[in-house]
Formats: sequence, structure tokens, C-alpha cells
Amino acid sequence: MKSLLITGMVLGLSAGLSPGPMLTLVISQTLRHGIREGVKVALAPLLTDTPIVLACLLFLSVFSDMRPALGVISMFGGFYLFYLGLNSIRFKTVDFQEDVDPKSLKKGLMVNFLNPSPYMFWVSIGGPLVIKTSSTSLVAAAAFVIPFYLLLVGSKIVVAIVSGRSRNLLKSRHYTIILRILGLVLMGFGVMFLKDGLRYLLGG
Repeated sequence: MKSLLITGMVLGLSAGLSPGPMLTLVISQTLRHGIREGVKVALAPLLTDTPIVLACLLFLSVFSDMRPALGVISMFGGFYLFYLGLNSIRFKTVDFQEDVDPKSLKKGLMVNFLNPSPYMFWVSIGGPLVIKTSSTSLVAAAAFVIPFYLLLVGSKIVVAIVSGRSRNLLKSRHYTIILRILGLVLMGFGVMFLKDGLRYLLGG
């Protein structure tokens, strides 16, 4: 249970702070329309991810008894985590884009729903973890999902607050160091998923 809590927190924090369209939108909306608008964007995953998660879990349930399929998915998840980790390690600075039309929640919903990252995460990483843990305990599955979304949304809200008060902090060395450390952690999780994938494929 403790390891699931930590895993959910680390992955949620990493996803929340990793550079991407959602983080950029949070920052740009905050800088142009205030902290409240940035928070609206940050809350979008709570509305869009429910159908995404259910669809991914339904897809995975079809392959739940097929070790080769799980192996391929797990390997894909490992490579995807490496990709996310490298993006964080290579992060240099935040690019601010012009965006003059508020409608922040609508924009956040559209960006997140059309973003392939949530689908890739839940098919390759989150979904297999939830299916594996829920087979023994729904509480254990919740111990992963709840901290994940608390940190995913919470970290973006913090970014909105910080960017609303000081643009310079988001370009500081501390922010870059945090992202790079999280990138290394993501790559560590990638190794774990690659090992699980090989175990499934080789029947170990």
C-alpha cells in the first residue's frame, strides 16, 4: 500500500510538472487572465480523464489474461516513461504563448482530451497497475489513483499560483533542477516497467 501511494504521488507530480501542452496552457492563461483562469485549466483532467481511464481499462481487460499482450504494453510503458524522463531532463525554460481568449476550462478540456499522453499513460502505465492491484484490493487501487490525481492537479495549481505572482520563478534554476530530478525518477520507473515486460514476454 505504501509503495502504491509513493508511486501515485511521484507519477502524479511528474505528470503535473512535466513540460507539455497542459502546463503551457496553465501558465499562459494565468499570465494573461489571472490565477483563477490558470486553476480552471489545471482542473480539466478531473473532468476529462474519467472516460479516458474507463476506456483504457476496458481495452486492457480484454488482454488481461494474455501475458504477451501485457508484456508488449509494459515494454511500451517503459519506453514512454523514458521519453517523458528525457523531456524533463532536457527542459530549459518555459515558452509563453499568446492566448487572449479566456474560456480557460473549455480550452483545458479540449487540450487534455485531445492530448495522446493521458491515453498512453493509462494504457501503458496506470491501467496495468490499477488492474493488477484491484484484483486483490480496490483500496489498493485507490491508493494509487487518488494520490496521482491530487499531485497531478495540485502541482499544476501551484504552477498557476507561482506564475501568477512571479514569471521569473518558473525560469529559475530550482524549477529546472526539480524537473530533471523527476525525469531521472521517471526513467527509474521505466526500467521497472521494462523488466516487468520482459518477465511477461519470457514467461518468468
